[in-house]
Amino acid sequence: MNKSTEEVWKEYHKQLLGFISSKVSDKQLAKDILHEVFIKIHSKIHTLNDITKLKSWVYQITRNTIIDFYRTNKDIKEIPQWVEKPFEIDSNESIKEELSLCLGFLIEKLPTKYKNAIQLTEMKNKSQQQLADSEQISLSGAKSRVQRGRKILKEMLLECCQLEINKHNRIVEVQIKDEKNCKLLK
Repeated sequence: MNKSTEEVWKEYHKQLLGFISSKVSDKQLAKDILHEVFIKIHSKIHTLNDITKLKSWVYQITRNTIIDFYRTNKDIKEIPQWVEKPFEIDSNESIKEELSLCLGFLIEKLPTKYKNAIQLTEMKNKSQQQLADSEQISLSGAKSRVQRGRKILKEMLLECCQLEINKHNRIVEVQIKDEKNCKLLK
């Protein structure tokens, strides 16, 4: 049984937008990349022979589309390090994807000053001093913003996502608790 592009859209578009948003900080750009992903899905869905591999297939297309964006966009001065690394499937990949989905949605919901702090320091790998300089605040103010942003993000994450942590304090499973009822994901 094959799925239609519309069915794939209904099932995955919010998750994919969250995943893309975790890799690209501009919300409109993330939406543009999402549309490009679904154009590719629509044109190639007939080639998917095993419907049980739909999710990994969709994510592979998404990853490749994000990488293509970074490689072909001349306006971007800093290409994230993960783009240059070959993609390897490991046992933690689905955990990372689920966590990226939750975080992508939730970062967008942060108050602007905390959202900017998290995006600059965590997603763009800028130092807290660079954050302070760009926001024209003191270094201690920048550190406070990052800490407060992380705290708010953690609270939001725990409200909407179920995390299972092993004895080594590593996340071994992530699930969105209830996407329809979580007010943060709307």
